[in-house]
Amino acid sequence: MTCFCCCLFGRYFFSGLSVRAFDWIQVADHFSSTHWSLVVSAGKHGSPDAVQALSELCRRYWLPLYGYVRRRMSDLHEAQDLTQEFFRQLLERDFFAQADPARGRFRAFLLTALKNFLANEREKAHALKRGGGQVVLATDLWRLDFSDGESRLALEQVDNETPEKQFDRQWAVALLEQVVLDLKAEFREAGKEAQFEVLKPFLAGAHGGAAVYGEAAEQLGMSEAAVKMAASRMRQRYRELLRSEIAHTVLQPEDIELEIRDLFAALG
Repeated sequence: MTCFCCCLFGRYFFSGLSVRAFDWIQVADHFSSTHWSLVVSAGKHGSPDAVQALSELCRRYWLPLYGYVRRRMSDLHEAQDLTQEFFRQLLERDFFAQADPARGRFRAFLLTALKNFLANEREKAHALKRGGGQVVLATDLWRLDFSDGESRLALEQVDNETPEKQFDRQWAVALLEQVVLDLKAEFREAGKEAQFEVLKPFLAGAHGGAAVYGEAAEQLGMSEAAVKMAASRMRQRYRELLRSEIAHTVLQPEDIELEIRDLFAALG
């Protein structure tokens, strides 16, 4: 999956859809309602909308944080207990009041918050165990599926990688997986899920000339020209969803490109 994600990011990064071509007025309007901007603007007076937005961001990106804890903890159950407790505190307390707009990336905020949490927990060596396995958080909004998380972490393990680098790489993978899921959901809603599955390889730049497009055309009952157009539109929509997903994790429009570059580097 990591190789596929590298191709996806590379396809975007060198696609020509750059900042210069972006409509900043529309972006600024969009940023007033992104998940992360809602969380930060709530400050110490957290609203239900802010908690919901924070929960959605955590649901999408909990695995990189769990991976970081696993690298720091030799005991599996202790790592799961600590991850569970971190998210419980994050969602039930005013953790989002600590968000610094000057450091407006959700990824950096979460990792810093996790490091501080682990440091505090080390001072509570005799704290009570809090359970493990698959649990429902106090918000009852989503679950931490540790068994699935362990399987995914094992597949994505890279030797001689610091916990911080692993976190950034797994964050990038989680982000791209979410974008692909969102894209697939749009095709499903349009009754074109079969088309999505056939065209999905083209997201990562799969080519091969007429033979490849001809095979896809035969599977879909379309002309090669129609397949090429559908694949092009699919890539365009993917780029739009990628920008939108990253926009949910930063505060300013100009941070989008910086985040893309950092995550592309993390996958390198």
